[in-house]
Amino acid sequence: MPEPTSAPQTSRLRRENLLRLLREFTQSQLALGVAAKGMEQAFATHLEVSPSTLSQLKSSRNMGDKIASQFERHAGKEPGWMDAEHVGVMSTPGESAFIELARLAWRATDAKGRRSLVRLAKTRFSAVVN
Repeated sequence: MPEPTSAPQTSRLRRENLLRLLREFTQSQLALGVAAKGMEQAFATHLEVSPSTLSQLKSSRNMGDKIASQFERHAGKEPGWMDAEHVGVMSTPGESAFIELARLAWRATDAKGRRSLVRLAKTRFSAVVN
């Protein structure tokens, strides 16, 4: 049987997961072409809380069980999701689209074309990653 999570640990997890939900919501809206302005207010509306409550929960206010369940429901997450640690880097819709495009280009060409793709990536991306 898993050990119960301490109150400070639960508060930290819920805050981190709220921020994760906000990133997911923002990225999905941006991918649909929605303007970034007013995104947090739209997220608050989506979760059925006031923008003020959302702001407080993001910074300092502890999130109770009822509101955590409400957020899980509105975000399409399973019960208990807000209390679990979700490790790993979250891929954005734009990143996923880019990777899929690169995969299609890779698969659509021969060895010579793949070498060209690798050279192109190395020359174009080196300035960005260094």
